[in-house]
Amino acid sequence: MEPVRRSPRRLDNIDRRILRELQADGRLSFVNLADRVGLSTSPCLERVRRLERDGFIAGYTARLDPALLDAGLLVFVEISLNYTSGRVFEDFRDAVRRWPQVLECHLVAGEYDYLLKVRISDMGAYRNLLGDILQQLPGVSDSRTLVAMETVVETSAIEVRRGP
Repeated sequence: MEPVRRSPRRLDNIDRRILRELQADGRLSFVNLADRVGLSTSPCLERVRRLERDGFIAGYTARLDPALLDAGLLVFVEISLNYTSGRVFEDFRDAVRRWPQVLECHLVAGEYDYLLKVRISDMGAYRNLLGDILQQLPGVSDSRTLVAMETVVETSAIEVRRGP
């Protein structure tokens, strides 16, 4: 993945409105987006392209229904690593990136080293995955699983506050 350029440029209120609108609906046409933020189409398109180029907009995605795609079970796995090698963290990160079931992987502070967010079909699939985690991911010494019984809030939206 190409590193994102970070811009020292400050966002004005129109930029922030563009970000809020696109975050709510990334499929908005430029005509509709321009109308919502009070610009004509060309200046709006220029601003969106600049926000993309400067890294404020990292990409566009579609939200999929996991239950319809045989991935209705959401689990969080806390992983502890043994520190037998100086490369244990790098090796773990490289290996976990290859697993398509892992939606997120975070290095965390606390009792465990990593927190994984995983979507799979059912408990049988998770039992198999857990065996793979313990046997195939380098440096894993312990794990703890939390099964989500209900998702109350799930979003990737970031609050875009009004400017100064």
